[in-house]
Amino acid sequence: MDFTTLTVNIANHVATVTLNRPDVRNAFNETVIAELTGAFRALGDMDEVRAIVLAGNGPAFCAGADLNWMKKMAGYSDDENRADALTLAQMLHTIWSCPRPVIARIQGDTYAGGVGLAAACDIAVAAEHAHFCLSEARLGLLPATISPYVIRAMGEQASRRYFMTAERFDAAEALRLGFVHAVVPADALDAKVAEIAAALVANSPNAVRASKRLVQEVAGRVIDNDLLADTADRIAGIRSSAEGKEGVRSFWRSGRVVAAGLRRGTSQPLVCSALPPGGSAESWRSMRNRVAAKKPSKVLREDRSTLATRIAVHPSNAAQVRLTLRQIDKFSRVAKFGGTFLT
Repeated sequence: MDFTTLTVNIANHVATVTLNRPDVRNAFNETVIAELTGAFRALGDMDEVRAIVLAGNGPAFCAGADLNWMKKMAGYSDDENRADALTLAQMLHTIWSCPRPVIARIQGDTYAGGVGLAAACDIAVAAEHAHFCLSEARLGLLPATISPYVIRAMGEQASRRYFMTAERFDAAEALRLGFVHAVVPADALDAKVAEIAAALVANSPNAVRASKRLVQEVAGRVIDNDLLADTADRIAGIRSSAEGKEGVRSFWRSGRVVAAGLRRGTSQPLVCSALPPGGSAESWRSMRNRVAAKKPSKVLREDRSTLATRIAVHPSNAAQVRLTLRQIDKFSRVAKFGGTFLT
């Protein structure tokens, strides 16, 4: 993929799309919009890509619309303005609906349409010095095309304030509002983004894709019989999928989950641990062996009763015992005995 305003790199199943116009603080124009749309459509269709990072080169993540582009728009007819705005709206929707999870790596200031870019992503991580501003009202404009994503990400009440006041707010406030998921020092930004990307890559691609769609399609819906049927259909479908079946079988075999087909073209599956912190594979295998010989509910009752007694008799071991109790509770939540997921 060749671009003039972006760079795209793929490594370890993660694609990084970088806005590369640092001289104008990564402001977008019609070329940036077209290239972002094309890049996300192409990456969304690539099996080797299982997560995408959207980043910016230079001191700013994105300053919104390019001033020269805005000057040109001033001479557009009503129909031309509408068509131009629709291309921006379609670009944002392409990012939001991309079948791969998208992480916004916000290394600097994010203004106007740049806030919309970040909001269209699934996960946002910001450097602690970054600032945000929905500045359109100062220019006599509206944050219209970005509003569906910003309101979802920031909430209706916060959007009322910042749409109308055009106040600047910092990364800590963005975190408080839920607009970003993590705020870290600048020198820890890449590590945090890589950590989240690795967590996404370690999971079943089919389950991650379905989870993204689940949130988008269930959020805000009335909880009625139609929604109950919809969610039942979704879990039934993924239980019967190849990845779902293999994940459950692998859990019971070894205490680890194998996400089927993650390394396409090889016979070596990608394995990710399902054990909680402090739990050993041997302890989980022992529990499963007891499950095979007794009713699961009895095993859990016996384990919890025995451990509770240990806390009373040996208070010095209380911390480790309580951790083991949490492991038992985790085991009971991870899978329903009989081989199907609880959810």
